[in-house]
Amino acid sequence: MGVTARVLREDPSADVLVIERADDVGGTWRDNTYPGVACDVPTSLYSFSFAPHSDWSHTFARGPEIHRYLRGVADDFGIRDRLVTGCALLGAQWDEERCVWDVTTEKGDLTCRVLVAATGTLSTPKLPAVPGLDTFAGHTFHSATWDHDYDLRGKRVAVVGTGASAIQFVPEIAPVTSQLHVFQRTPAWVIPRMDRTRGPIERWFYRRAPWTLEAQRGAIYAYREMYVEMMAKRPKLLSIAHTIATGFLRLKVRDGGLRKRLTPGYTIGCKRMLLSNDWYDTLQRPDVELVDSGLASITPTGVVDAVGREREVDAIVFGTGFTPTEPPVAHLLRGSDGRTLAERWGGSPRAYRGTTMAGFPNLFLMYGPNTNLGHSSIVYMLESQSAYVESALREMTRRSVDAVDVSPSAVDEWNASLDADLAGTVWNTGGCSSWYLDASGRNSAMWPTFTWKFRKATAAFDIENYRTMRARGGPDVGRTVGSTPSEKAAI
Repeated sequence: MGVTARVLREDPSADVLVIERADDVGGTWRDNTYPGVACDVPTSLYSFSFAPHSDWSHTFARGPEIHRYLRGVADDFGIRDRLVTGCALLGAQWDEERCVWDVTTEKGDLTCRVLVAATGTLSTPKLPAVPGLDTFAGHTFHSATWDHDYDLRGKRVAVVGTGASAIQFVPEIAPVTSQLHVFQRTPAWVIPRMDRTRGPIERWFYRRAPWTLEAQRGAIYAYREMYVEMMAKRPKLLSIAHTIATGFLRLKVRDGGLRKRLTPGYTIGCKRMLLSNDWYDTLQRPDVELVDSGLASITPTGVVDAVGREREVDAIVFGTGFTPTEPPVAHLLRGSDGRTLAERWGGSPRAYRGTTMAGFPNLFLMYGPNTNLGHSSIVYMLESQSAYVESALREMTRRSVDAVDVSPSAVDEWNASLDADLAGTVWNTGGCSSWYLDASGRNSAMWPTFTWKFRKATAAFDIENYRTMRARGGPDVGRTVGSTPSEKAAI
């Protein structure tokens, strides 16, 4: 959405087409509708800088509110006029002769000069390979595809996972279930969520003095950047966060045995720190059981832990995350040599400036490899990438070139630098197993330093690190998706 908004602001007549497999915009905030869904980054920072919003009801906004905000942005910036919903990407192949992408979708074929893959990192739910799952006679669903038609009231429910989603929905469903079994593989470090309600007077003030929103955003950004010192630069400072988390755990959980089961065995920050004020309270309810031996198998009537004890349940809810280091879109994009992006990556995603990959001309990846954050807002990174894409389009027009392909040496040098910077960070040395590490053991997810450095690196398109091309075939660029023909399309 950020790329489209920037391009249309620069040139309202630009030929941009956005295809969306769902029926609306909103991404993760459209899909994740589980009870209690909320942002764990202050909303003043988790919003577009070019679309400030004064009416957030909380300092950490709830999911439905963020979805409404994103829909409003789509309306305000004319994105809906370029949007085709219910249109999943089925495949795309680069044509070197014509310098175009031949794209296949559920609603037809199209060709485009520039292809932007903005499918998100945390968008495809992951189910664990648990023996017997297909035999379960009860109801199952993933937190990212919450089944609101299934009534949990009075049900015996097993929740698998204790990550960022479960820590939000478990406290919400515990009061209505008859018995809740929470399966924990690894405990998480939990700190209080410093959330508060924004009253009508405060919101009125932000509307009357919009500069205060920008000032607030800047202050939160600066504060969050300080986290980098702990996580990446001076790991000894993590003792401060450790003291806060252990103190919070001791305050909330008086039982020493339970407290031990909830204490992680890795350095705080190695995995995502979770925010909650009621997680520990919920786990101490008489109708809630923490199962920390792990889920071993599933029977037609229940779930079996690692020590062989079965618990009969009516439903299983999986809060087991996504596939960030194996994005499905990578299997659909074929570059100049005919291989898919997934085949080129070989299980370890890599890109130049997190955005481009050698052998895939005119392909730009949003939220690409090594752009995830452990301390700040991903929106800041996405806006930086959007500026890079916009700069690339301007430079291509200025030089009258049809395609740009980043050099393999630039990709290698960029990633070698990233690997060196990540080597001493808590994400690599904290002693945990996280989704930040891919199948090869490499950290292909995290950005290792201050976000302003990424913005500086993506401020202008560095065409000197790219091979430029001109089409040798005819001007065969157009689309058959939707109703309006076009000479040039970017999606």
